[in-house]
Amino acid sequence: MLDVREVCTFASYFVICSAESERQIEAICDEIEQALKKSGARLLHREGSAGSGWALCDFGGVIVHVFTPEIREFYKFDALWEKAIPIVKIQ
Repeated sequence: MLDVREVCTFASYFVICSAESERQIEAICDEIEQALKKSGARLLHREGSAGSGWALCDFGGVIVHVFTPEIREFYKFDALWEKAIPIVKIQ
């Protein structure tokens, strides 16, 4: 999880995670959406697809990115936001 408030104008936090399969991408997105819905958050937009190796769930101030490891490495997403402040990192 990254605090992107100082380097981004459209969100406050990014949650970035990897999934090993298309099915896992879908499951992660679905579970996050359900959990946040229970706490009152609303999904504003969902894009990408499990088949592409990337999906995004936009909850306004929090944007969740789910990648396969290959796609995450290809786009160098972590390096793109290297000036953001890491809040939580789990490996």
